[in-house]
Amino acid sequence: MLDIAPLVRVHVDALLAAQIDMGVCDANERNTPVGKPVDMSAPHLPKVAGIDSTVPSPAHTTAPVPPVIPSDAPLPDIPGELIQDRLAGWVSDLTTLHELTERLVKTGSLDEALREVLRAGAALVGARRGMAVFEPADGLGPTSTVGLGLAHADLGTIETVPRSATSYGRILDGLPEPAGPGALRDPTGSRAARDPLTGRDPRATPDSVAVPDPVAVPDLLGEAELDPRHREVAARLGYAASYALPLATEAAGKLGAVVWLYDEPAEPVERQRHLIGLYCRYATEHLARLLELERARVQVATVAEELLPSRLPRVPGVQLAARHRTGPRGGGDWYDALPLPEGALGLAVGSVSGTGPSALAAMGRLRASLRAYAVMEGEDPVAVLSDLELLLRLTEPARSATALFAYSEPKQRKLVLAGAGHTPPLIIGDHRTEFVETSLSAPLGMLACWEAPSVEIAPAPGETVLLYTDGLLRRTGDPMDRAFARLHAAAASVPKADRTDPGAIVDHVLRTLLPEGLDTGAGGEDVVLLAARFE
Repeated sequence: MLDIAPLVRVHVDALLAAQIDMGVCDANERNTPVGKPVDMSAPHLPKVAGIDSTVPSPAHTTAPVPPVIPSDAPLPDIPGELIQDRLAGWVSDLTTLHELTERLVKTGSLDEALREVLRAGAALVGARRGMAVFEPADGLGPTSTVGLGLAHADLGTIETVPRSATSYGRILDGLPEPAGPGALRDPTGSRAARDPLTGRDPRATPDSVAVPDPVAVPDLLGEAELDPRHREVAARLGYAASYALPLATEAAGKLGAVVWLYDEPAEPVERQRHLIGLYCRYATEHLARLLELERARVQVATVAEELLPSRLPRVPGVQLAARHRTGPRGGGDWYDALPLPEGALGLAVGSVSGTGPSALAAMGRLRASLRAYAVMEGEDPVAVLSDLELLLRLTEPARSATALFAYSEPKQRKLVLAGAGHTPPLIIGDHRTEFVETSLSAPLGMLACWEAPSVEIAPAPGETVLLYTDGLLRRTGDPMDRAFARLHAAAASVPKADRTDPGAIVDHVLRTLLPEGLDTGAGGEDVVLLAARFE
C-alpha cells in the first residue's frame, strides 16, 4: 500500500499558494476558520504502510509569502478551473503510484522485481533504457544486474567503465558527487547541507543508515571531467544523460542502485523526482523482503543438499545420475544410493510429509535409518521398509512418508524393489518405455502394520531405471494422470545418442517436463530423480 500523505501535502500547499497569489486568503490565515486552531483544521490523512510520509515535498510547491491582505478588501472568486486542474494532477499522481506499486507487489523474485522497478521508473522519469544493480551492503549476497532495453552484451560493456566514474557506482560505493562535497540530494531533488565535521545528513538519526544521494547527469557527453572510457561507452550505446537513484532506506539499508539512461540530454523535473523517490522507497522495502525470503530459501536448500549424498558410488555394471532441487519452503524429498556387500547396490527415493526445517530434519533421520536397515537386510526390500515404518510410527507418530527401496545386483541385471505409497519406476530403453507395475500400498505411518509384496525386474543391457518423487509430476501443474502421460512421453522421446548417459536422460526428461527450469513450476515442490543405467 502507498502512503498518500506526501502527495496530499504537495497539492494542498500548491492550492493554498495559488489562493494566496490571487488574494483569496492571506499567508497567515490560509483559510483557517475563525475561532478554530490551525492544527484542528489540518486534514487528518490516513496512515498507510509502505512509503515513509516524511519525504519532503518538492521545492517548486513552496510559494513566497505575500503581504497580508486587509480584512476589508474584497475577495475575488475562486477559479474553479485552477482547482480542478490541481486536483486532477493530484489524483493522477496517486493513481499512477498505486498502479505501479500494485504491479510491484505481485513480483515474487529479486530479478522480476528489479525489472519491474526499471519499467516503472522509466515511465515516471521519461527514459527508455535503464540498469539495476542489486548488491546488498552487508556483502552476503545474492547480487544481480538486470537491464531494460539493454542486451546482456550492453550490460557487460557498461560494466567495463570504472565503477567510480559511473553514477550508480558512486551510489553503491558511497562516493561524493562530482558537483562538490557537502551536499545532499533527497528524493525530491532539493539539496540540504551535510554536517561539515561528520559529513552526515543532520536529519538522520544516530542509528539510521545514511541513504546515498540521487545522481543526475543531464548532459553526459558535455561533462568536461567525464572518464574517457565512459565517454566511449556512452557514444557506442547511444545514451547522452542519466539519472541514478539508490535502492536504500534507513530501515532496509543499502541494497543497490538503479540508473535510467536518456537518448538525448535530459533530466527529470522536480515532480518526476518526487514521484520516483516515493516509488523507490517502497520498492526498496519490497526488495528487502524478497532478499530475506531468498536467503532463507538458499539456507534451506543448503541444509537439504548437505543431508543428501555428496557423490554417487561407483559400482561395476551400473551408471548412476541424480538431480535434486529443494522447493522454496524446504520439503522432505530425498534419494540415496549405497554400495552393499557382494557387489550389490541399494537405491532409494522418498518424500516426508510437511515442509520447512522440521521436514528436512525428519528426512535426514529417515534416510540415515534406511541406510542402516539396508546394510543389515537390504536383499529383502519389504523388510527394510517394514522396519522403517515401525521406526517412523514409534518416533514420529504425527508424520507420514512415501518411500521406494530397490536391491540391485548389477552383474545379473536384477532389481528387487518395494514401494510404500510411492510413484512407480520407469524403464527407458531402445525397445520399450514403460512403468514398472508395483502393487498398491499405503505410505509409511498410515497403517498400524505396513505390508506389501516386492517386485522383481530384469533390465536389458543398456536400459535405464528411473526413480523419482511426485514433486516432478506436481511441478507440471497438470492432473496426475496427465502428468504421468507427459513423463512417459518425455522418457520415450530421449534421443538415441543420449540413452548411453543416465545424466543426459535425466536432463532431457527435466527439460521436456519443465521447459522453464527447476526454479519454476506449480507449487514449488521438491524434485528428485535418480537414474540407474545397466550395462
